[in-house]
Amino acid sequence: MLLDVSSNFLLYLQTNLTVVTEFLLLGFQSSQLLRNILFLLFLSVFVATICGNLLIITLVSTTKNLYTPMYFFISQLSISDILLSTNIVPNLLHILLNNGGTVSFIGCMTQIYFFISTDAFECLLLAVMSYDRYVAICNPLRYSSIMTNRFCVISIIISWLMGNVFSFIVTIISSKLNFCGSNIIDHLFCDLVPLLELSSSDAFFVHLEIFVLAVPSVMVPTSIILMSYIYIVISVIRIPSSTGRQKAFSTCSSHLIVVSIFYWTIFGVYVIPKREQTMVSSKILSLLYTVFTPIINPIIYSLRNKDIKKAVQQTLHKHVSRNNY
Repeated sequence: MLLDVSSNFLLYLQTNLTVVTEFLLLGFQSSQLLRNILFLLFLSVFVATICGNLLIITLVSTTKNLYTPMYFFISQLSISDILLSTNIVPNLLHILLNNGGTVSFIGCMTQIYFFISTDAFECLLLAVMSYDRYVAICNPLRYSSIMTNRFCVISIIISWLMGNVFSFIVTIISSKLNFCGSNIIDHLFCDLVPLLELSSSDAFFVHLEIFVLAVPSVMVPTSIILMSYIYIVISVIRIPSSTGRQKAFSTCSSHLIVVSIFYWTIFGVYVIPKREQTMVSSKILSLLYTVFTPIINPIIYSLRNKDIKKAVQQTLHKHVSRNNY
C-alpha cells in the first residue's frame, strides 16, 4: 500500500511538476526608466523598419525603372526583414514593459521556426545577390541572358523553400527534447542556443543536425559570396580608369555593406565562444541583427542608391501634383 502511494507520488512529480509547458524570458533586467527608454527606442525602430521596407517593396513593384533582378532581390530582402521584425520585436516590447514575460512551449517553437527560416533565407538570398553582382560586373554582356525573370523567380522560390525546410527540421527535432528543469531563458526572445542549454536531454544529435544543415544553408552561400567578390575585385582592378573602377565597385558596395553587417553579427553571436561573452554583450549582438539590421538595410539601399532616391522623388512629386490638382 505504502509502495503504491510512493510510486503514484513519484509519477505525479514526473508528469506534473517537472515538465516545462512555458518559458520565462528575462529580457533586460534593469530599472523601469531604462526599460521605458528602450521600449520607446525599439518601438520607433520597429515602426521605421515596417515603413521603410514597405516603401521599398511598393517602389520596386510600381516603378518601371526598378523592374530589374537586383531590385527584385532587394524587395525580397525587405519582405524577410519585415517577417523577422514582426516575429521578434512585438514580444520584446511586451517583455520590456513587464520586466520579463512568459511564452508557451508552442509559442517559443513558433518563434524559433520563423526566426531560423528568415535567417536561412537571408543567407541564401545574399548569395544570389552576390552572384547577380558578379554577373553584372564580370559578365555584363551576358547579364540579361543569365539573370532572366525565370532564373530570379526560381532562385527566390528555392531560397524560401530551403529556409523553411531547414527551419522545420530543426524546430521539430528541438521540440522533441525534454525540458524538465528550469524554464528561465536569460535572453530577449526564444533563440535556439539558450533553449538547448535548458534541455535535460542529450542535445548532441540536435547540434549534429544543425551542423549538417549549416552546410547548404550557411557555408555554401558564404562560399558563393566570397568567390563572387574575389572575381569582382579581380575584374575591378583590371579596369584601366579610376572612374570606371569606382563606378563598378559602387554597384555592389551596398550589398557588400549588408553582407558584412549580417555575417559580423551572426558570427559574434553564434561563433565566438560563450565564455568570451557576457549575457549583456550577447543580448546586444542579438539586438543588432534582429532589431537594427532590418532598418539598416532599407537605409543603406535608399541613401546609397540613386534609382531608389529618384523613385521616391517621382512618387512624392506625383502625390503632390495630384493634391494640387
